[in-house]
Amino acid sequence: MTAPTAPKTNLTPDSNDDYFEATYAIPMHCENCSNDIKKCLIEHIPQSEKVKDIKFNLEEQIMALNSAIAPSVVIKTLRSCGYDAIVRGAGNKPNMAAVSIMEIFKKYKDDTLLKSPVRGLVRIVQVSDNKTLFDFNVNGVPRPGKYFATLRECGDLSNGVESTGKVMKKFEEPIECKEQSDLDPKLFSGQLFLSSPIQVWELIGRSIVISKEKENEMEEPYEMCGIVARSAGIWENNKKVCACSGKTIWEERKDALANNIR
Repeated sequence: MTAPTAPKTNLTPDSNDDYFEATYAIPMHCENCSNDIKKCLIEHIPQSEKVKDIKFNLEEQIMALNSAIAPSVVIKTLRSCGYDAIVRGAGNKPNMAAVSIMEIFKKYKDDTLLKSPVRGLVRIVQVSDNKTLFDFNVNGVPRPGKYFATLRECGDLSNGVESTGKVMKKFEEPIECKEQSDLDPKLFSGQLFLSSPIQVWELIGRSIVISKEKENEMEEPYEMCGIVARSAGIWENNKKVCACSGKTIWEERKDALANNIR
């Protein structure tokens, strides 16, 4: 697996507002492991100059990263070096993070390779009173090209995109899906990391829609959507076993990857 391409971003490299702390669970056995992980990030991450600090807790198997790097890039870079990682928390304060799992809600004629309806994941972290970072990831779509994200007023997915309500905000920058997906060589993926003057509490319970307009009369629009749910803020999640399923976080991680939640 090769190191990921840097996602398109509207973040200013020297803006302190863009930096946030994120914790990652990573299997580590000794100090050599932590040294290898740090070396991997510094040497292979596309924007390593945006890393302020890296700390490790070997006993808890946690890495704390203070950076302006999209979590998806951190995880993909680590996977390219043979390590897996799970985001355990993000943000400079509690209650500053959210997530949305993007799914398709109808069958497309050209979308038959994946059993899971999941086609993407959006990680969200608020870094200041007027700035929230959006880490858009699309993976496993059958059509290359530009995809656009919108925030919708409702979290009703009973009829898929049709029941999500009016557009509250349109993100003008496209998610360019032109990379070959790691799921299948016939599928495509893309990332976008940007900021917006919005607060996390305004997003919870609403939905995000990612869509690609049709390019000819024979093609239909391709759409996916997901509800925005609160996720663990920094140092708010230290569980190792799920109270509901009884599975460890790494057993849950295996299930998530099988369902294209990356």
